[in-house]
Amino acid sequence: MQDNHSHSVKNVIRGMHFTKKRPQSQILTVMRGTIFDVVVDIRKNSSTFGKWFGIELSDDKIRQVYMSPGLAHGFCTLSDSVDLHYKVSEKYDPNDDAGLNYADPIVKISWPIQNPIVSKKDRKLPYLKDLI
Repeated sequence: MQDNHSHSVKNVIRGMHFTKKRPQSQILTVMRGTIFDVVVDIRKNSSTFGKWFGIELSDDKIRQVYMSPGLAHGFCTLSDSVDLHYKVSEKYDPNDDAGLNYADPIVKISWPIQNPIVSKKDRKLPYLKDLI
């Protein structure tokens, strides 16, 4: 188990992240602010492969979200400042870092923001067709 903290400003998209060799589960809590949280099923034999689910989470409606192994995770920030706490089942290994492009044309996530701030690393993530 490992605990992590993430801080972001408004209109940031982070994701879609996952680990390949050692898929991990996560529990996410919004400590401050509001996000639109998204998971994409990347389990190749799943009936929901390539499908996404999104939910708005905020610090005023305290909820935790559990993500099982085999899901890519990402979020966009809807408030000026966002702090997230997430617990993961495996220790971070930079060699196991993987991801799916947030703008994948097959998955078609409906992000509720325009002109997002996205890191170079996340902009370069592959599309679903390249992961199969």
